[in-house]
Amino acid sequence: MMNSMQILRQHCATLLMFSLVSVALLGCKSVTTNDTVDYKSAGAVRGPNLSYPPDLITAQADRRYIVQDGSATMSEYNAALKKSVQTRKNVMTGIPGMRIARDGERRWLVVEKSAPELYPQIKDFWQENGFLLVIDSPSTGIMETDWAENRAKIAQDFIRSTIGGALDSIFDTGERDKYKTRLEVSKPGETEVYITQRGAIEKCTTDTTGACISTIWTARPNDPELEAVFLARLMERLGMTQEMAKAQVAAPLGPKTPKAKLVQAGVNTAYIEMAAGFDRAWRDTGLALDRSNFTVEDRNRANGVYYVRYVNPKDLGDTKGFFTNLFSSKDDSSLKAKKYLVVVKSTGDSSSSVFVQNAEGKPENTAAGLQLLTLLTEQMAR
Repeated sequence: MMNSMQILRQHCATLLMFSLVSVALLGCKSVTTNDTVDYKSAGAVRGPNLSYPPDLITAQADRRYIVQDGSATMSEYNAALKKSVQTRKNVMTGIPGMRIARDGERRWLVVEKSAPELYPQIKDFWQENGFLLVIDSPSTGIMETDWAENRAKIAQDFIRSTIGGALDSIFDTGERDKYKTRLEVSKPGETEVYITQRGAIEKCTTDTTGACISTIWTARPNDPELEAVFLARLMERLGMTQEMAKAQVAAPLGPKTPKAKLVQAGVNTAYIEMAAGFDRAWRDTGLALDRSNFTVEDRNRANGVYYVRYVNPKDLGDTKGFFTNLFSSKDDSSLKAKKYLVVVKSTGDSSSSVFVQNAEGKPENTAAGLQLLTLLTEQMAR
């Protein structure tokens, strides 16, 4: 449901459109149905809206098609053409073994390709979909997009579809999204790709009469369906057909079972108890970090350690909410982030524990440590 600010914007847009209706009628065209996502970041340079298979070979770049001195024969040309067609067929099948894995309501992509080979293709994928990257770390396999607006949520009526380009600054959904992508090497030659979404929504602050006097940006819940949409699109980008990608993502999810419980062993001692082995606990902890206000700077799977930064909204001194200056270039939240270690330890074949340590590797037995564990537990329970 639209808030008051969104209604005001659309009202202003309507007045402007009526003044331009004569121009609109000169360019009549049919209204098309948009896709479910069409993101736009300020200043983003968007590539072609096409999903090219990896390593696509073009005829112009193939020297077998260059006729030298008129000596090429028809049989040679046909042989070269047959070989090129077969090469294209092999490429169009995508990466062998690429599939969607799932655990309850969580989905991720498994690709039989090394992370260093896969990373630049995923980076191009986000840029082609209208995003800027604010974190681009090939060494850690982590990238994060800037906040962007999903323009597909704006109604495409007749007038706007005709002259909408001139009115883009007026139409606004009052929502923003950003996405994190994390590449994990599960075994040699195989990479797991996790995509997580975070959302923000613009809300009105009202006076005693109920009138909207200003707006603030606040967090909105994660949307697993948006994550699924981009997993499917990424599979297409890597060479799978649209039908196959959508079918894999749409397969029924497994039952949701509680796996995490916050345990307070004493006044200043707390940890997360998980009914899962190390691999599953490591994965769920990573997803919980990605969906929260944590920035993963590095990780060491062998030692079960995530090296993270966390911004506590209270430390920003912003009485209007953490997201108020979310899209401002003056945002200095990174300067107020504190460093922590989130440690995952196996306690049995089907049990693990998660602890929070300070930057020096000592137990964070403070109110801040308990707050971080509580936040992670809430994310794991979703």
